[in-house]
Amino acid sequence: MSNTAAPSGLTHFDTQGKAQMVDVGAKPATHRIAVASGRILMKPETLSLIESGAAKKGDVLGIARIAGIMAAKKTSDLIPLCHPLALTKLLVDFAVQPHEAAIACKAIVETVGPTGVEIEALMAVQVALLTIYDMCKAVDRSMVLQDIFVTEKSGGTSGNFSRE
Repeated sequence: MSNTAAPSGLTHFDTQGKAQMVDVGAKPATHRIAVASGRILMKPETLSLIESGAAKKGDVLGIARIAGIMAAKKTSDLIPLCHPLALTKLLVDFAVQPHEAAIACKAIVETVGPTGVEIEALMAVQVALLTIYDMCKAVDRSMVLQDIFVTEKSGGTSGNFSRE
């Protein structure tokens, strides 16, 4: 069985173009951190409901935080070639941006292992923001998720990354 990357350099495909789960067995376990962020835009009235705690379904940001944490822990169940990882730290936080009627979300995920946690950080942000949408869609179906990306990562052989 081959575990060699395709000529394109995409490691999730072998030299014949078939999907494969990357073999990380020989890679050293290192401390790895990934940070992802994103935001959701909404009507000012929707943001006011969330801030006041008056949303019908309850504490929107508290529930969204738990949803993001749960999602990061389940990433390998949803992304087919993603390795299951033992996460050592997982934070999901929000910042209200009142002048833009938006809520920013940031996830920080850490592990000690042979592969990174970027996908887990992205999953946490996506699901946290989707939870906000779900909880508030009865009053605002025009909400928009945007700007979801990895902001930084460290650890592993590929080195550090920071979005400028």
